[in-house]
Amino acid sequence: MSTEFDFQCKEGEYGVTEKQVSAFRETGCLIQRGLFGQKEIQKIEQMLQESDLIEENSYGIPDHTGKMPRMVLWLHPGSDVTGMMARCKKVVSTAEELLGGEVYHYHTKLIMKDPFVGGGFEWHQDYGYWYFNGLLYPDAVSVMVSLDKCTKENGCVQVLPGSHKVGRIDHIPVAGQTAADPDRVEHLRKKFPLEYIELEPGDAFFMHSNVLHKSDHNNSPSRRWLFIMAYNRSTNNPLENLTGPFPRYTPLSKVPNSAILDCQNLSDFSGKDFLDPTKDKNVKADKNNKLF
Repeated sequence: MSTEFDFQCKEGEYGVTEKQVSAFRETGCLIQRGLFGQKEIQKIEQMLQESDLIEENSYGIPDHTGKMPRMVLWLHPGSDVTGMMARCKKVVSTAEELLGGEVYHYHTKLIMKDPFVGGGFEWHQDYGYWYFNGLLYPDAVSVMVSLDKCTKENGCVQVLPGSHKVGRIDHIPVAGQTAADPDRVEHLRKKFPLEYIELEPGDAFFMHSNVLHKSDHNNSPSRRWLFIMAYNRSTNNPLENLTGPFPRYTPLSKVPNSAILDCQNLSDFSGKDFLDPTKDKNVKADKNNKLF
């Protein structure tokens, strides 16, 4: 993997450096390894595994082979431990430094690839989706935090660093997903070297919303869970008539990094507003994991 955007965090010394901001602007990518400690990841994982609401609100979005990655998405952070993760300073302040201004929580989702059967995601840009939700600019970032080890074998994220500079690419329906124009992607793959984003639990990958990325099936005997927090710049408030279920600007109250371990709410998901996939114009799946 390229070392240009790959950095190691020192415990207790969280933040973003000028070198990291420069790498992000050049590649659209930034890895901060060890951003979350083992105890923080275990606490998040415990809540997600023990809550019936995660399974009740999950849905599949088939790729071109018919295999499905499963996901659950919520629109507001809430006051539980996952909300503390989405509001903590070491994530939010980094997103603000990378995007150059105040951000708000756009959504959080958990991507679940089950052993052997978990499907992949077609080539796409996040802004390829979010453009249709009324975002005028690609001033948004996704923060992917590994809960499990992410490898080539279990379908880790693949990216074309630097591809954010080409702007938004037309997207088309492919099975249950929305994918970037395959012909354009094929040409861009010759210009930008593909990188596999292999992560250890607790590593965080910050990705610009115009970076082309995909992931393959989980061909391993181990699950692959990836926790993704998306942030939009406050100045990029979506057009009101196009937002669909996704939120317009809502001020985000940051919490100290210690809030994750200090939080005692491990069961109350109230206020998170789980997404009903039938209301999302960018996917073709329902809560029964069946194509429309």
